[in-house]
Amino acid sequence: MNRIDRLFGIHTLLQSKKYVLAEHIAEKFEISIRTVYRDLRALSEQGVPISFEPNKGYGVVQGYFLPPVSFNMEEANALLLMETIVYGFSDKSIQTNYSSALNKVKNVLRSSQKEKLDFLDDSMKLRMPTFVNHDFEYLSMIQNAISSRTIIEMEYKNKEEKSSSRQAEPIGLVFYALTWHMIAWCHLRTEYRDFKVSRIVKIRDTETPFKKTDHLTLEGFMKSREDNF
Repeated sequence: MNRIDRLFGIHTLLQSKKYVLAEHIAEKFEISIRTVYRDLRALSEQGVPISFEPNKGYGVVQGYFLPPVSFNMEEANALLLMETIVYGFSDKSIQTNYSSALNKVKNVLRSSQKEKLDFLDDSMKLRMPTFVNHDFEYLSMIQNAISSRTIIEMEYKNKEEKSSSRQAEPIGLVFYALTWHMIAWCHLRTEYRDFKVSRIVKIRDTETPFKKTDHLTLEGFMKSREDNF
């Protein structure tokens, strides 16, 4: 990777996270710590407002944004391929958000690239089994609750079709057995439960912070239930 590409890559990495350690930058781009400092100084000299927090790392000052300069065809094709996957394996909320994001990418493409992308779009199809049905709009809200650590309220039907009202603290989403599962601490059962998202009748983010302060990570939960995954 030449230095210009590396500088752009470091800039993109800094924008993708609140803070990034110099050691992580060095490892990702296979450069020395000294080179990291030199590259960060070069970005600052070009007008990128880089901040530093002790024990946290480097970041770009909030509010600063550099729009993407360009996408090559391979990058655009990969995003288009992912759209077919998104429509096959996610719900309506994620499909809407992904399509909106992809349209923003298309806006920065040249006309010739857009024509090729439209042709490729008509040349790729994903055929899912007829029993796979993601006709709901919950995943985006669940994602927000996980990242914000807020309690959700929901009406949930079990496999016997019995409904119950639940409050839960979601710690993760897992896709297995061709459907999405929400892993959450259930206030009713006072334990972690595996909720099949397709069985949720309705859901609401209460925007109330988690009550439990010592949650397992999703990886920790899955390791504790290795037979299920």
